[in-house]
Amino acid sequence: MAGTLTPERTAARLCGLSSDARAAVLLDAAGALAGSSDPDAERSRTLGDLARELFETVDRATRDWDTEPAEQVEVQVARGAVFASRTPRWTLAVVARRGALSSLMLYDLRAVLSELEGGPPIRVATAADEGAREQASEEQAASELPVPELGRDAEEQTP
Repeated sequence: MAGTLTPERTAARLCGLSSDARAAVLLDAAGALAGSSDPDAERSRTLGDLARELFETVDRATRDWDTEPAEQVEVQVARGAVFASRTPRWTLAVVARRGALSSLMLYDLRAVLSELEGGPPIRVATAADEGAREQASEEQAASELPVPELGRDAEEQTP
């Protein structure tokens, strides 16, 4: 299927969703590099190695805790941030600007991983055309909501 997200395109897909994302890598369950947004193979391997080491370090630090392994990691440093999320099959990590919102970056990571694993594709709303002659209707705007049902709920609840 043409619209199916592949491992090779996953990291670039994540970077395309967020202007805060600088580079991303996807690792398979064995920790091998499966995809990267960076065309430089050496930088991609290095970022992949660091992403794998990040989760290995978290796993070692929490191995004696009575809890499941961490699914997400966030690290803030002086000039940026690293966000990573994993499923049993994949690990996706991204380097982002320092000001990136954690909740949005982690949401995007989970959404892209879900899409990769066969979940629904991520819908991206289009920006309003500044030169449009007529305003968008509420119905048109509701159709672009990430969850279109929200627009219908509001209409149904109106007395």
